[in-house]
Amino acid sequence: MTQKCIIIGASHAAAQLAASLRQEGWEGEVLVISDDPNLPYHRPPLSKAFLSGEKAADGLAIRPGAFYEKQDVQFRQSRVTTINRKNQTVTLSDGDVLHYDKLALCTGSRVRKVDLPGCDLSGIHYLRDLADAESIKAGVIENQHAVIVGGGYIGLETAASLRKLGMQVTVLEMADRILQRVTAPEVSDFYLRVHTENGVHIHTNTAVTGFSGNGHVDKVLLADGTELAAHLVVIGVGVLPNIELAEMAGLTTDNGIVVDEFCRTNDPNIVAAGDCTNQLNKLYGRKMRLESVPNAMAQAKSAASALCGPGKDFTTLPWFWSDQYDLKLQIAGVSQGYDEVVVRGDRLTGHSFATFYLKEGRLIAADCVNRPQEFMLSKKIITENSDIDVALLADDSVPVKALLLGTAVSA
Repeated sequence: MTQKCIIIGASHAAAQLAASLRQEGWEGEVLVISDDPNLPYHRPPLSKAFLSGEKAADGLAIRPGAFYEKQDVQFRQSRVTTINRKNQTVTLSDGDVLHYDKLALCTGSRVRKVDLPGCDLSGIHYLRDLADAESIKAGVIENQHAVIVGGGYIGLETAASLRKLGMQVTVLEMADRILQRVTAPEVSDFYLRVHTENGVHIHTNTAVTGFSGNGHVDKVLLADGTELAAHLVVIGVGVLPNIELAEMAGLTTDNGIVVDEFCRTNDPNIVAAGDCTNQLNKLYGRKMRLESVPNAMAQAKSAASALCGPGKDFTTLPWFWSDQYDLKLQIAGVSQGYDEVVVRGDRLTGHSFATFYLKEGRLIAADCVNRPQEFMLSKKIITENSDIDVALLADDSVPVKALLLGTAVSA
């Protein structure tokens, strides 16, 4: 009898895990269970190219349906309600009970929702999946007012896309600067300038107390008594990992499903990968839950190898990206805990620069705006824990190629 592997979720991690299982030699059944009616698709473009109309829905698929047919990967649209580890079964929302030999949790994360007066009015949206993005697109009317609640990357990407579509856009942020949780003030100031230049109104230190409208939102209510006109509202105030199934099954969780270096849970027959996991990052020496496509892909490869054998560690340096207007931001590493910031290039008037984050003289992360060479350099330095000459790193007259060749390495 052949073994059966069930993958819960149809995320980036799930798509990679299914493919990697076959690459690792898994000959048994592979079944992906998800309540999303679509085959696994790229989610980052939803707030960027898809929302702005540059990419169609049929261009979002991670792999075509023919790939899964060839690899004999089956899909079932349903929702898993419980996991019985003792019997090695999952129960679906329609009552069906399915046996598994191996189980992979790729449950991802969900948007954090607000509980404010009027939050259930039509015209108020969150952006997490294709259906969300399609609903937002359907509500776009040129020159009407769109209000974005939350000044993180999703909020700013959505603001840029809606501005391209001709809407009047306002961004509201509770903190004293946009991107406060993830970037240095220098980067926040840059994006504030660029969005302002593109006609977006950004208000920081601003709290939303509710929404008003007769069935459909028409105003956003602020703590200071201000009422902002709004035909369309998009709320982007973070995400929560989908760990409830794991918790009910008695798996170890801690701001995510806790996994080892091979993405194994505390159950030898269950692995987990993607945004729902919390894993020790060896480069930074601490556990992290990362919302990152590259991390999800790497974890999926590790999880598949662990299901098929002793396991291989595919973990790499975390990296991320964000597209806004003509800006391609590439982020190497995680900047939390930095004690020094070095900027290379003109962030005050230009659209191309790199911000390096250091801790005790070591490079730990970099935000690179239209600077692909600096991005690659940063990944190399951080991964290899190289010594660097900070003065050379900041000198934009020094060619990046020279830095890659080692002239930035001190004795």
